[in-house]
Amino acid sequence: MNKVTVRPYTIDDYDALLSIQKEAFPPPFPSDLWWLPEQIQSHVEIFPEGGLIVEVNGVPAGSATSLLVQFDGSNHTWEEVSDSGYIRRSHQPDGDSLYGIDLCVRPSMRGQGIAQALYEARKQTVRNLNLTRFIAACRIPGYHHHAEQQTVQDYVHAVQAGTLKDQVLCFMLKQGLTPLSILPNYVDDEESLNYAVLVEWLR
Repeated sequence: MNKVTVRPYTIDDYDALLSIQKEAFPPPFPSDLWWLPEQIQSHVEIFPEGGLIVEVNGVPAGSATSLLVQFDGSNHTWEEVSDSGYIRRSHQPDGDSLYGIDLCVRPSMRGQGIAQALYEARKQTVRNLNLTRFIAACRIPGYHHHAEQQTVQDYVHAVQAGTLKDQVLCFMLKQGLTPLSILPNYVDDEESLNYAVLVEWLR
């Protein structure tokens, strides 16, 4: 029986975090979006509750990073909401929402409930801090296969209706998250044509 453990990460976990990201987000995902040591140190100092690492039988398998924001529903980019990955200027200690800016799992270790464990931990953080919601901008990596036939809005509706499958958005829906809006030019992401879907889980 595998032992899945979720805990806050520290700067000592940096090598493991980078290794997970390199495996989970290979090219064409831009390598300049992989974490730097300075960014991880900033997460640990500013909002340690938001940085999580999962270990399976002691082996680092996945990670997630979040911050607090005051949600207003406005359009934004990953760089804006994450402060280019540092969260120094974007983290709002009195915010009402936990915003997930990163989640990744080693491909070789998928299918073991690792991502689900991270989402359950995020939901528990929302409860512990008495927040209103968890929100995240969801990639839609299947969209580039359908972009010539349908708009991004139609693609999202089709995934919600179950007539199309999208690896990431389908997972989000299974975790109880609901699409709120489309974010154009959210991050450099060829498969999603730079779109993301803002999704929400209400406590």
